[in-house]
Amino acid sequence: MKKTILLGALLAALPLMAQEVTFSLQNIATIGSYSRTMVDMDGDHLDDIVSVSSNNIQIFFQQDDGSFVMTNITTTNADNMPSWSMAAADYDRNGYTDLLYGGGSGVTFMRASDDGTAYTEISGSEYVFSQRSNFVDINNDGHLDAFVCHDVEPNVYYINDGNGDFTYFQGGLGDYPSGGHYGSVWIDYDNDRDVDLFIAKCGGESARRDNELHNNNGDGTFSEVGALVGLEDDMQTWSSAWADYDNDGDMDAWIGASSLGDGFHRLMRNNGDGTFTDVMTGSGLETFNSTDVENATHDFNNDGYADIASANTILYGNGDLTFTIGSTSNFINGAFGDANNDGFIDVFQGNTIHYNDGNSNNWLKIYTVGTDSNVDGLGARVEITSDLGTQMRDVRSGEGFGDMSSMNTHFGLGSDDTVDITVYWTSGIIDIMTDVSANQAIEIIEGSTLGLEDTLVDNLILYPNPTSAILNLGTINEFDTPIYTIFDVNGRRVANAKLEGESIDVSRLSQGNYILRVFDKKTIKTQRFIKK
Repeated sequence: MKKTILLGALLAALPLMAQEVTFSLQNIATIGSYSRTMVDMDGDHLDDIVSVSSNNIQIFFQQDDGSFVMTNITTTNADNMPSWSMAAADYDRNGYTDLLYGGGSGVTFMRASDDGTAYTEISGSEYVFSQRSNFVDINNDGHLDAFVCHDVEPNVYYINDGNGDFTYFQGGLGDYPSGGHYGSVWIDYDNDRDVDLFIAKCGGESARRDNELHNNNGDGTFSEVGALVGLEDDMQTWSSAWADYDNDGDMDAWIGASSLGDGFHRLMRNNGDGTFTDVMTGSGLETFNSTDVENATHDFNNDGYADIASANTILYGNGDLTFTIGSTSNFINGAFGDANNDGFIDVFQGNTIHYNDGNSNNWLKIYTVGTDSNVDGLGARVEITSDLGTQMRDVRSGEGFGDMSSMNTHFGLGSDDTVDITVYWTSGIIDIMTDVSANQAIEIIEGSTLGLEDTLVDNLILYPNPTSAILNLGTINEFDTPIYTIFDVNGRRVANAKLEGESIDVSRLSQGNYILRVFDKKTIKTQRFIKK
């Protein structure tokens, strides 16, 4: 008996060993100078391969059986090439994916025609020393905007007028005078269902290298809180990788060092209160000394725990903020997606696809299609719950530093064969699906499963109603760290924040009828009120 107890204690003390995957190489006849994109280009949700040159866009369209059909689309000469980054999304909602070239002197958009057979080159006259670029709905009006890190000046962004035409802005989201802005990623770090901005910074004096976190205040404004939450670090870094590495319900961060002269990599645990703690010690990554500019996160072995791709190495997550440094050969950082539709994450870079050989673990892919929100669902939070627990992903365009990866949402499930799904859209709409079978790809259209009217209740008491300023809520003890959202009569989200206390200040709302929704991970309640 004592030997059994001692053996059990010894096994419990040993580090978890992740199941590694292998990769097989296949050459692909790319002809473009910039081959760094794997994303759906034609609206069928299958990840395609994109390679571009100054006057050509080459697309290998993935077929249902995982094969490819190649086409070349001649364009006018682009003023700027994606020498630093590529971003992709359907910013004009015509069913075909558009491209953003982040160049060393400016930004060029390649806008797909309504049948996807041609692209119009659109370049501004503004000087932008582009670094990471993203598509994201910055002002949450349902139309995709573009954000570009500027290396030597304050950052720039392009606001979509709803017709697919952009207005250029500079400043307000990263204002250090001499720049240093390298790796931007849009994530919801504080679980308030608003998309926030983290910027990895590099180069120059210490202040220029201070990483930044721009908190979305839910009213169209942002506040820089990097130092306040523990993420302001002057290490040299070009990118970061965000995921819930311990599956505890919030986003943690891997901040990868591009050199070791000014500090080591950072593994930052989200404490659940909006602050972060460096937990590299004890993570199993203390000896990982390789550096790179590319860092991203995916579940490569489909065990249900997020992994990190850094310096051409997979750091396999064990689900508890410890990692196993992989020895996988034929792996490289690049554009990530599912290149053969088998449910495992592959890599594309240059003229080579690195196919994930897979294993017996289950998986799920989710395609988000926005209606009130942007059509690609960028910024949405997707959560799944199975016997493994709850996993989460934020839908993104542009992560790591230069490559453009799939916008599809991918989950590994281990041996779990059914899941429940919740999608929190940037519009405030919530969709819920239960008992979904594993090993399939499903499309979720915004608003298709649960409308506001479905959650109207009589026991969410609001008073006074009508109100001129303060709206008090009755007993809300059943909620755990709830979030409230206010919609106007047209269903448009007009306010969103974490619920602190039992009252809400609605004095800034115009007179009229509104709908208040209060929700947490388990309960959703909705009630009407009048602002007088």
